Amino acid sequence: MMADNVEHVITYWLIFEQFHSPALAGFAVISHWAPFLFFGITFGALADRYDCRRIIQVGQSLFILASFSWAILFLTGTLQAWHAVILLVVHGFAGALWSPATQLFLYDVVGPAELQSAVRLNATSRQLGVLFGPAVGGALLLLLGPANGLLVNCLLYLPLIVWLLRTRYTGHLHHGAQRAVQSSLSLADAWKTLTGVARHPVILAMVVLGGATSLLVGNAYQAQMPEFATDIPGAGGELGYAVLLTASAAGAVVGGFALEWSSWLRRPRVGPAIGMGIAWALAIAVFAFTRSYPLAVVALFAAGFLNLGFTALAQTIVQLEAPPDRRGRVVGLFSMAQNGLRVGSGVTVGLLGTVVGIHVSLEWSALAALVICVALYLLARSPRVAIG
Repeated sequence: MMADNVEHVITYWLIFEQFHSPALAGFAVISHWAPFLFFGITFGALADRYDCRRIIQVGQSLFILASFSWAILFLTGTLQAWHAVILLVVHGFAGALWSPATQLFLYDVVGPAELQSAVRLNATSRQLGVLFGPAVGGALLLLLGPANGLLVNCLLYLPLIVWLLRTRYTGHLHHGAQRAVQSSLSLADAWKTLTGVARHPVILAMVVLGGATSLLVGNAYQAQMPEFATDIPGAGGELGYAVLLTASAAGAVVGGFALEWSSWLRRPRVGPAIGMGIAWALAIAVFAFTRSYPLAVVALFAAGFLNLGFTALAQTIVQLEAPPDRRGRVVGLFSMAQNGLRVGSGVTVGLLGTVVGIHVSLEWSALAALVICVALYLLARSPRVAIG
């Protein structure tokens, strides 16, 4: 994940320097999340059917292909806009492809008893990549230049690829994990997954939780952070901007380790997941509203802490509740909601922000997410529904 973020830092700089195209920069965000949205269930079906080690390795190899191609095109001075479009799409598919396989792999390693801890630690490590990736990417860009920095970045993917050649876990061998020999990759099978989840209120609640928070807010406010930093007194300058930009990731890392050490969430339950979603929406609303720099930093830190908490918990619940022979597809559906629907936050926060201002658009989006989370919580507590 650090290598993933290193590539973002360098390639986004290349795109800006080469093309000065806001449209291409916007496409970079869309291409990153759209594969999750359109192919999440399909990639989950692949994880159900095939060796998850190989799927993860293919995803990592696609990351390497993208970084290497960027470097060669830049070294030869032949980079064009259509090259950038193709490589951004390849990078997006790489991220979406390995996501469900990773979750099935975790289940195969630890089983249901320790799954929550494994998912949370895995999410924490991803946030460490988000936290340190920009710093490493900036250092490579400064010391080696963009092309050589990307070539070095290719090497960061190799340890995982090599390790997966040696491990015995496939995602299907232990703790009752099953391999779907006849798993279909059709639209009909994807629809079957959707209709099947509709009959499982616990899974459906977690999918709605992940989808609503991503669709309405996601991480779209990160792209608007320069304007937030300009509007908040005391946040101006490179240091103030950097603190705001990394506060959520820092909160997520602290949250991951704090929840690991805590005995509060020993058993995965729907109520705490939705409760943390409610608190997260409130934290985002506070950040959108405040003009106090210290309060803004605290709100972002809290939002990162809570986001790590409720997304990891929701992911765990989805895996535990999913039918064993369709676990990958259900996990893919959750990935589609939690990651793919972030495309919509560019509209709810970004485009709406051009009309009413980004503070107002983010506040409205956070309040809408809050309403949905509260409704889910009330349904979860209702005796008629009783989903935990």
